[in-house]
Amino acid sequence: MRGFLLTAIFLMPLVASESGHCLIKREQEKCMERIALHDPVDDLEYAGCPWMWDNLTCWQAVSVGEVVVVNCPELFHDLMRPEDEMGRVSRNCTEEGWSETFPHYLDVCLYEDNATKPDMYYASVKALYTVGYSTSLVSLTTAMVILCRFRKLHCTRNFIHMNLFVSFMLRAISVFIKDGVLYAEEDSDHCFVHTVACRSVMVFFHYCVMSNYFWLFIEGLYLFTLLVETFFPERRYFYWYTIVGWGTPTVCVTIWAVLRLHFDDSGCWDTNDNTALWWVIKGPVVASIMINFVLFVGIIIILVQKLQSPDIGGNESSIYLRLARSTLLLIPLFGIHYTVFAFSPEEVSKRERLVFELGLGSFQGFVVAVLYCFLNGEVQSEIKRKWRSWTVNRYFAVDLKQQRHPSLASSGVNGGTQLSILSKSSSQIRMSSPQAENANLNLPT
Repeated sequence: MRGFLLTAIFLMPLVASESGHCLIKREQEKCMERIALHDPVDDLEYAGCPWMWDNLTCWQAVSVGEVVVVNCPELFHDLMRPEDEMGRVSRNCTEEGWSETFPHYLDVCLYEDNATKPDMYYASVKALYTVGYSTSLVSLTTAMVILCRFRKLHCTRNFIHMNLFVSFMLRAISVFIKDGVLYAEEDSDHCFVHTVACRSVMVFFHYCVMSNYFWLFIEGLYLFTLLVETFFPERRYFYWYTIVGWGTPTVCVTIWAVLRLHFDDSGCWDTNDNTALWWVIKGPVVASIMINFVLFVGIIIILVQKLQSPDIGGNESSIYLRLARSTLLLIPLFGIHYTVFAFSPEEVSKRERLVFELGLGSFQGFVVAVLYCFLNGEVQSEIKRKWRSWTVNRYFAVDLKQQRHPSLASSGVNGGTQLSILSKSSSQIRMSSPQAENANLNLPT
C-alpha cells in the first residue's frame, strides 16, 4: 500500500510552476553532481556506506555505525499545512550497508489527513480552473461578438472593455496550451527539455497573464480619470492605454526571455529558481496590483462623497446599498482579489494560493463579461432595439409576400387591414420602448 501511495505522489499532476516529477529530477541531478565531485578514494577510507540516491533523498558517504539525519524531501512541502513542523528521517550505516529509513517517509512527511488521496487535491484544482477558464472563454467570446456587432456600443469605455476581454481570452487560451505542452502526459519528461517550442509556450503564457493584469490596471486608471477630470480627450488617452496595456508586457517579457536565455537557460523555463530574474515579470505585476488597489480606494472615496451629496435623494440605507453595489461591481473589474497574495512569498500558503488564484481566479473573465456586457443596460437596450426592428421588418416582409401572392390572402383579411394591424402593433412597441429603456437604467453599466 505504501509503495502504491508513494508512486501516486510521484505521478500526481501539480498545477503549480513545478511538478513533483520535476522536483525529484532536480534533486537527483544535484545528488549526481555531488557524487561526481566526490573522490572515490574517500569511500575506501570510510570503509562504510557510499553515496546513495534513493529516489527521494541524497545520502552522503559515512563510516559504519554512523547515523545520517535529513529533512523530508521538498516534494512533501506542498502537502504540508503551515502549522505542520518539518519532519526528519534517518538511515544507519551498518556493515551490510544502508539500513531502511526510520521513520518511514509516509509516517513523518505525510500527515494522516493528507495521506488518503494526495493526488485528489491537485486534480480537483486543475478540474476547477479548467471549468472556470472554459466558461470564461465562451462568455467572453459571446460578449466580444455583441460589442463588435452593434455600432452604437462603439465608444472608448467599451473599447477598453473589449481589450480587457481579449486579455482574459488570451490568458485562458495560454493556460490550455501550457497544460497541453507540459502536462499532457503524466510521464512526460519536460523538466529538462530544451526545445524552442516549449519555451515559446512559456513566453506566450507569461505575456498573456501580464497583459491581463495591465488591462485590469487600465480599467482602474480610466475610471479614476473619468471621475476626477471633467473633460479629457478620451480618444487620445485610449492610444496611450493601448500602448501601456499591450506594449509594457511585451517589453518586460522580452527582457525576461533574454536574461533567462543568458543566465538561467534550464529546462522549459517553467520554473523560477532565479528570483532576481523572475522579478522582471513579477515586479510590474505587483506594482499594477498595488496601484489598482490605491485607485480602487480613491474611487470608493469619490463615490461616498457623491452619494452623500444633497442632490442625490434617498435615505441612509439606500446610500450604503448603492455604495456596496458599486464596490462589488468594481472588485472583479480591478482585480482587487489579487492583493490577498500579491505581497506574500510564493512559498507561503501554496495550497490556498492555488485555489484562490487558479481556481476562483479562472472565473473572473466570466464575471466581468456578465457584469459589463450581459447585464449592461446600454447593451440590453441596443439588443432590444435591434430585436424590435427585426420583428417589424419581418412583418412587412410577410405582408409584401401576401400582396404578391393573392392566394395567401384568401382568408378575408386584405393587405390594408394587415397593414393597419401592423401599424397599431408597431406604435404600441414604440410606446413601450421608453419604459423598457428606463427600466434598464438601474442595471450596471
